[in-house]
Amino acid sequence: QAHLVESGGGLVQPGGSLRLSCAASGNIFSISVMAWYRQAPGNQRELVATITRSGSTNYADSVKGRFTISRDNAMNTAMKAVYLQMNSLKPEDTAVYYCVAKPALGADSWGQGTQVTVSS
Repeated sequence: QAHLVESGGGLVQPGGSLRLSCAASGNIFSISVMAWYRQAPGNQRELVATITRSGSTNYADSVKGRFTISRDNAMNTAMKAVYLQMNSLKPEDTAVYYCVAKPALGADSWGQGTQVTVSS
């Protein structure tokens, strides 16, 4: 399994921006997709965005046009880092954000999460 460490969360005003980072180590060569999930208090965990080794991306409708997922620069190689640029943040984006590594076979690996709070 991969070991994931997120960083970059914090408190930001509505309309502001944050950039989350996720550093991967361990068995990174098995990772085929990396993703960001989030979970707000009382809500189910929600898939926010995904990126493949080749750089293909997908987003939840709620964040399209505002969030951008990206990876370290070496496309089609093992992913060592992924990022989530979050712009035009809204109070409803408040949640704990988790980085997840998805191998082609086997169980996903989850980071410890980073808190994002959007409030004036």
